[in-house]
Amino acid sequence: MPYVSTADGTQIFYKDWGSGRPVVFSHGWPLNADAWDNQLHLAASHGLRAIAHDRRGHGRSGQPWHGNDMDTYADDLATLLSRPTPTPQACPSRSSTPSGPGSRPTVPGSTKELAVPFYGFNREGAQPSQGVIDAFWLWSMQAGVKGALDYVKAFSETDFTHDLQNIDVPTLVVHGDDDQIMPIGASAPRSAELLKDATLKVYPGAPHGLSGAFEQAFNDDLLSFVTS
Repeated sequence: MPYVSTADGTQIFYKDWGSGRPVVFSHGWPLNADAWDNQLHLAASHGLRAIAHDRRGHGRSGQPWHGNDMDTYADDLATLLSRPTPTPQACPSRSSTPSGPGSRPTVPGSTKELAVPFYGFNREGAQPSQGVIDAFWLWSMQAGVKGALDYVKAFSETDFTHDLQNIDVPTLVVHGDDDQIMPIGASAPRSAELLKDATLKVYPGAPHGLSGAFEQAFNDDLLSFVTS
């Protein structure tokens, strides 16, 4: 499997599919690059180069005691992208990456429970998919306890205001308005305001994790954005 070594010796696993203009996908807590497989396949199938990695402490990457913070995560990604490869020109993100699930540790019971509101399976009329829940659990169980706990602290306490204000490229911000993990009022609209050139796309009734028709809508918007 492909790995790069960071400055502190941590091994970072990554996927690099297809060729063309790079599109980079970065997962959230407590998942790994596999959560983006549908989008990686979509991008690579449309003449793009799709790149995703497992953050330190997650998936197949190393589980160091230190460095589970946002600045180091960014440095790790910079190390990956500084390989002999073009610099990514489009780095989409979506609301289906976990951004604020609280302080639940990565243990079997809590991750399976978390998958239910994550994908909105607790809403009236929802059709829960055991396969989706099992996949979420499998990805989550590959995360180390130390990295998972540190990540909760990192994403709940880090202020990205200055970072967002310094982004000067076109940015697509997407969010479901029925997100139970990171309620939309505390996230997407404010991010769009801070960015210099943002397009805000809100999916009515969509949960944090996008599946089914919600995922298809996102895929269409993503492909349109990165190929425009």
